[in-house]
Amino acid sequence: MSNNESKIKWQTLSFMVFSTVWGFGNVLNGFVYFNGIQVIFSWILMFALYFVPYALMVGELGSAFKNEGGGVSSWIAKTTNKKLAYYAGWTYWAVHVTYIASKSSGGLKALSWAIFRNAETYDTLPTHLVQAITLAVFLLFCWVASQGIKPLEKMTTIAGSSMFVMSILYIIMMFAAPAINPNASFVHMDFTMKNLIPNFNVNYFTSLSILVFAVGGCEKISPYVNKVENASKGFPRAMITLAIMVVACAILGTIAMGMMFDPTVINASDESFSSYVSNGSYWAFQKLGQYYGLGDLLLVIYALCNAIGQLSVLVLSIDAPIRMLLDDENAREFIPSKLLKKNDKGSYINGIKMVAVLSGAIILVQSVVPGAAVVLKQLTKLNSVCMPMRYLWVFTSYIALKKAYDKFNPEYKFVKSHTAGMVIGAWCFLVTALCCLLGVYDKDPFTMCLNIITPCVLTALGLILPILKKREDAAKA
Repeated sequence: MSNNESKIKWQTLSFMVFSTVWGFGNVLNGFVYFNGIQVIFSWILMFALYFVPYALMVGELGSAFKNEGGGVSSWIAKTTNKKLAYYAGWTYWAVHVTYIASKSSGGLKALSWAIFRNAETYDTLPTHLVQAITLAVFLLFCWVASQGIKPLEKMTTIAGSSMFVMSILYIIMMFAAPAINPNASFVHMDFTMKNLIPNFNVNYFTSLSILVFAVGGCEKISPYVNKVENASKGFPRAMITLAIMVVACAILGTIAMGMMFDPTVINASDESFSSYVSNGSYWAFQKLGQYYGLGDLLLVIYALCNAIGQLSVLVLSIDAPIRMLLDDENAREFIPSKLLKKNDKGSYINGIKMVAVLSGAIILVQSVVPGAAVVLKQLTKLNSVCMPMRYLWVFTSYIALKKAYDKFNPEYKFVKSHTAGMVIGAWCFLVTALCCLLGVYDKDPFTMCLNIITPCVLTALGLILPILKKREDAAKA
């Protein structure tokens, strides 16, 4: 096979990455949190000023460190030092603590919709009962992860692909619905400039973390940079095409959702808002099926795909991030040996126990929340605050790469100017940090406390472990 034959065409890379970066939940969250079609303005700004430079920076990092398999931690180790590499690895693991809690709740919600086909059955159950069941399911999956069983990896891929297909299908079918069923009830949308420009108030700026969370995670594409034909031209083409595809889906998906849901109804009360955050995607497919005379068929298919995806991702999120952290030689220097203990299945058993305690604590704390729908709304906001924190290390490593321009020579360069590269990296770092900080705010005191305490506890734990490791080494000496 010739070298050219083994390369990936830039068009292929665009489609490969599209299905991993984008999801239907992003459309729903944007629509609900940003007052319906007003989110279109914010999506365009977010993609132009954040997503595109973010993706192209990842491309340069991937090209510079094409032989490094550790991702962001490896980039930090090469451009700075091992201690910072440990913190990068720790952050990547720590943010999954909140993500894991949300997957437990989301999986049960999806199963409830698949079985009962309504929001009321799940949402009207006592919160302490729902959280008790959620905790039991979570602990069961912790046990599954500890057994080294990975039967759900293929199921995750299948469910993820199915969800991607359902997302595209939703847009196509919704735009065709008025022609198929002109007598159905559709919402009239006002596309005047006055209605499209959002209100730049406290709620707007404290919700931007939702959009940052939606478009993040581009570091997954780094292994493919040097596999693209003519990487210096092919990769940016692929990423720009990806951005166009994603922004098109965001805009078209928002318009399709605007044909179904009235933002004034969503924002009528806190209860209504929470319910749409929790159930909006299911109502969307339920209504779509009704437009086409299919009853709840599309709803059940979507709910089953979502349930399989959520629960299988739950297992992978318990096992994979802790394995990535503890397998990293840079990180192991700063982690107490007890956490490195493996069971006879090859799983980091004490690491999984730590996940069980931390994620389990979030599940238990939310038992006092008034309503199961509010639990999912809180977890959505908490994830939008915590998950983007890992992106900060991407921009840190890019700034360090540009600063040490004489040591590295990547095949693909986002920008040739080292100064311009550092400025763009600093811009993306600042946007991410500000969105995370602003996202902490919530008018509900309990949610705000959860948004503050959770990252603080996880950060403190990450700072304490190297101290414990140092004491352990001193005791052995």
